[in-house]
Amino acid sequence: MLPPSLYAETATPAADTPVLEGTTRASVCVIGAGFTGLSAALHLAEAGTDVLVLEAEEPGWGASGRNGGQVNPGLKPNPDEVEADFGQDLGGRMLALSYGAPDAVFELIRRHQILCEARQEGTIRAAIGDANAVAVGATAEQCIRRGWPVEMLDAAGAARLTGTGRYAGAMLDRRGGDLQPLSYARGLARAAMQLGARVHGATPVTALAQVPGGWRVTTPKGEVLAEKIVLATNGYTGDLWPGLRRSVVPVFSSIACTAPLPAEVAARVMPHRASLYEAGHITVYYRMDQANRLLMGGRGPQSPLTSIEPVRYLMEYAARLWPDLTGVEWTHGWNGQLGMTPDHYPHLHEPAPGVLAGLGYNGRGVAMATAMGRQIALRLQGKPVAELDMPVLPIKPIPFHGFWKLGVAWTILQGRLRDRFGL
Repeated sequence: MLPPSLYAETATPAADTPVLEGTTRASVCVIGAGFTGLSAALHLAEAGTDVLVLEAEEPGWGASGRNGGQVNPGLKPNPDEVEADFGQDLGGRMLALSYGAPDAVFELIRRHQILCEARQEGTIRAAIGDANAVAVGATAEQCIRRGWPVEMLDAAGAARLTGTGRYAGAMLDRRGGDLQPLSYARGLARAAMQLGARVHGATPVTALAQVPGGWRVTTPKGEVLAEKIVLATNGYTGDLWPGLRRSVVPVFSSIACTAPLPAEVAARVMPHRASLYEAGHITVYYRMDQANRLLMGGRGPQSPLTSIEPVRYLMEYAARLWPDLTGVEWTHGWNGQLGMTPDHYPHLHEPAPGVLAGLGYNGRGVAMATAMGRQIALRLQGKPVAELDMPVLPIKPIPFHGFWKLGVAWTILQGRLRDRFGL
């Protein structure tokens, strides 16, 4: 059952994804029906591959159905840094993939007629204070130098787009946008199934074993004999594959949303209707949806939310940005686990022949997980590793991973202090 959220209440209906029962075969078995797994399944099914998806809950149950709904371009490291880390050839392809990922998402939505409130009005990266404005300006310069549709705005320009004078500057990338993420996940599942993929919900994988010709994937009521495997569980990764769970840090991100705002108020809050995320150490992200609700996200309790009270700071911050929101009704609060990596890059792994894993999107999962799913599909169809647009990396477990909650709490506290004092 989906945790309570605005998305769970307003999403398009889910397709029927029955529990797997008995023994079946597939060319590819995908474990996890979030954006990565569903994208991989869809692209494989489009190519005529016999693909089966197993999901412990239902498609979109995890962060794919609970995130901010922002379709943001790019990777967390700046373009110059990406090319320095991976070279001009691979680094350049990584940049083309990641900054072009929103266009790929919206094209996929159009091609498969997915109803998910998709809107491509851009992404704003807003700078709090002069130091962050310099950093955002450096990112913008690197994008503009590459001929991308990016614009750097001064404080006045940022205020025009956002309706608040909070920011010292902002970068607008017109390729970004937003959508209803649970509807998008359900639409990907439906599109994959229409192309022949089999999707089974309420079917957790309990064991994975190599057998002659491939893999045996065991579930409570059945099993799949598959030639190849995709591990696509991201922030909810368990111990099916040695070390994979400990290679990412699962971080809860929380969202609160208002009731639909009166038209005259909504016109003054994010009038440009782009998505926005702040530049700083511990910041917030937000957007207005098509029903004039403000959705504001940020760090909160590192455990599942049971009420909106633990994220009241988001409501108070919204009233600071737009005094018109003082006293408005906030109707929902929820959270989900993102996958973070120490190097801030998404990770693509091939720990054994015919086994692919993609995870660790560092808060850019709508666009990048969709893109990663296609890369996985291409690899499983035989594309050489050297020709993929993401590097295939060894799995590296994080030291002292068992203390991740303490580490996240300390990072959040430290970041808030640095933001407060402009460090």
